Amino acid sequence: MTGKAKPKKHTAKEIAAKIDAATTNRGGGKAGQADRTGIEKGGHAKYECPHCKITAPDLKSMQIHHDARHPKIPYEESKLVNLHQVLTGDSSKTRPGIRGSHKK
Repeated sequence: MTGKAKPKKHTAKEIAAKIDAATTNRGGGKAGQADRTGIEKGGHAKYECPHCKITAPDLKSMQIHHDARHPKIPYEESKLVNLHQVLTGDSSKTRPGIRGSHKK
């Protein structure tokens, strides 16, 4: 018996998905902590909320956060802190989310 109609071989789509997951930096775990907090320039966290100091990657995400968390305070884009302009970092470092790895 072969095992309840399970495919015996992996599909090309499944193999490609596994390779993509193994070779793309998603910025998770301890290695991506600096990126998520916006400590280094070039991270995903570009804007910082002036009220609660939470970070967001773009203006639309920050507006959604503001509408959900601070509904009584009017939303003003001019008060947002752009972390990419404020913080300076080493430009030779690889940016997160960039495809590439030594595993191939």
